[in-house]
Amino acid sequence: MTAKPRLAVFKFASCDGCQLQLLDAQDRLLELAGRVQIDHFLEASSRVVPGPYDVGLVEGSITTADDVERIRDIRRQCRFLVTIGACATAGGIQALRNWGRIDDFLSAVYATPDTIAALATSTAIADHVPVDFELRGCPIDRGQLLDLLTAVLLGRKPHLPGHSVCVECKARGIVCVAVAKGVPCLGPVTQAGCGAICPAHDRECFGCFGPSESPNLVSLTGFYERRGTPRESLVRLVRSFNAAAPAFRAESDRLEASE
Repeated sequence: MTAKPRLAVFKFASCDGCQLQLLDAQDRLLELAGRVQIDHFLEASSRVVPGPYDVGLVEGSITTADDVERIRDIRRQCRFLVTIGACATAGGIQALRNWGRIDDFLSAVYATPDTIAALATSTAIADHVPVDFELRGCPIDRGQLLDLLTAVLLGRKPHLPGHSVCVECKARGIVCVAVAKGVPCLGPVTQAGCGAICPAHDRECFGCFGPSESPNLVSLTGFYERRGTPRESLVRLVRSFNAAAPAFRAESDRLEASE
């Protein structure tokens, strides 16, 4: 009898939202659990079986020196390493500290900042170890997660979207908030996956799923600026959930430098 593939789920600096997406899959998770052996998933169970593992899911960003050593050890234990969510793929919302001084933040938040051992930056998992697959989102889409796991276990390529949120808006018949309402929106440069949740409620896309393939941010922000949006507002828009994603980071830095 062939042994079931072994699955492990690990957490670094994050809110646990992406792990909860897996738990919220309910019936589909039970079906998955029948096909794999979940040996490390502290969000769901205290049961821990040592590696090596066939698939490792990693949520969260690297924010301490201990994290660096731990992710290297996890990489050695996992045949396939999959990062899930904006924190793991781009440093997350906590990467906003990358534009400040860590000592200032520590002294403002903690009564005894000298006891806190934190790196000056929050970085993606791929900045430290090779990653086999990335699953974007804040949080991730559980349907995409289950498809990716199925694909990895079957040895096929995952079906992940390559188009922008604008396509999702069109598919749902949502009126473009940028064109019709004059709202600066990152939909044209953001990878699809959320189902256009924010535009469906007359809100701009904040880039939760990170930059789409070959995004033209300079053109998009220039369009919004010509319509009267202040540069500081555009910096805040781009510097959000995926602030440290290379394309978003470069554009927010360019806008800030030219203010």
